[in-house]
Amino acid sequence: MTVSFSLTADQEQLKQQARSFAREQLRPLMTAVGQSADPLQRALLLRPVMEQAVQAGFLKSLIPVPFGGLASSGVDAAIFIEELASDSPDFVISMAGPLIALAPVYEVGTPEQIARFVAPFLADHGAPVAAMAYSEPGGSANFDAEAPAEGVRTRAVLDGDEWVINGSKAWASHLGGWDGEGPDLMTIVCRTDKGVSLIVAEREQLRGHIDVDEYYDLPGLRGCLTTRVTLRDVRVPKDHLLGDEGDGVRLTRNAFQASGASIGTYSVAAMRQAFDIALRFAHGEKRGGLVPVIEHQAVADILADAKGKIEAVRLLSWSALDAVFSGRPGAPELALHAKIFGSETGVEVINALIKAVGVTAYDRNFPMLRHLMDVLAYPIIEGGNVGVRRRQLQAMMSDPAYEPLAASGLA
Repeated sequence: MTVSFSLTADQEQLKQQARSFAREQLRPLMTAVGQSADPLQRALLLRPVMEQAVQAGFLKSLIPVPFGGLASSGVDAAIFIEELASDSPDFVISMAGPLIALAPVYEVGTPEQIARFVAPFLADHGAPVAAMAYSEPGGSANFDAEAPAEGVRTRAVLDGDEWVINGSKAWASHLGGWDGEGPDLMTIVCRTDKGVSLIVAEREQLRGHIDVDEYYDLPGLRGCLTTRVTLRDVRVPKDHLLGDEGDGVRLTRNAFQASGASIGTYSVAAMRQAFDIALRFAHGEKRGGLVPVIEHQAVADILADAKGKIEAVRLLSWSALDAVFSGRPGAPELALHAKIFGSETGVEVINALIKAVGVTAYDRNFPMLRHLMDVLAYPIIEGGNVGVRRRQLQAMMSDPAYEPLAASGLA
């Protein structure tokens, strides 16, 4: 294995393209989002910008090369996500629905399923969106629990050659699509006669059978179109079942590997912005003293500690996403560490940087608070660290066959 931490020419170009788009399109977009009080209206501001991103090929950058996209490595994906998320994590999360929703399609889909379900996201126009309908209003940490526990409550019943699906889903971006009639593709975690299964519904099957019950008004990630929906007699062809009936628990957990690993990168994006704000403040402010505040050891120590942690999470996230995209055996563990360590380090670092700035950072007009509100979401989305991710690590390490060096490839 050859290891290099220098960007290739192609990666450098990818970085610059994403950074330019972020600065030219996403910065003004987030200003507009910040000025809108209505959760639906501010989320709809993202649509025309997403259309531009699709036209530029950015959506294809989230689809692996073997399936027609441009994502050739996990490191490429991490670079791309960090640059866009530094200016608007809301936008990237909204666009990245296929990263999770299509993961089980890549893993067990038939050639016909792959061709049909991936096609909308290879387009060079429009603003196609996908949703992984996993979370439910009553919580989903125990979605795999069997009776007498409830487990996943959404049910699919076979009626001839169709599945009929009923239930409620929440939290995933774009469960209702742009207009409340459903996304272009929804991968539904549901219970069938043989256990938890995954079934794909397309917009044509969802239309008229989905109700948006609530648009969540989030304190952070405010541009994400996040809803609670009810599925009413959604009829889906029998052959939209992914893999075997009852194999949904394993497929669902695998689907969240890439998104979990990417949370480390989202955290890096927030930390890097907060660090830049704090560093400029420390160089430019004396706060009534004789010297800039960076010359005070306590402030310098906060900045130094923060920078080291940012670099550590970045490299961990690169490694985790590379492992997931390449299918390395250590991918499940690395993805969990990137999610847990990355998200919790993000909260810790930005909170420390706020202390370095002082009470000025508590002003909504000072840009630091926005990044704290965003990063507070990362430990609890994409599988909460307490209810889901740490339990997965516990199960992994409880296995007598667990090898501590395996994830690093050093076993």
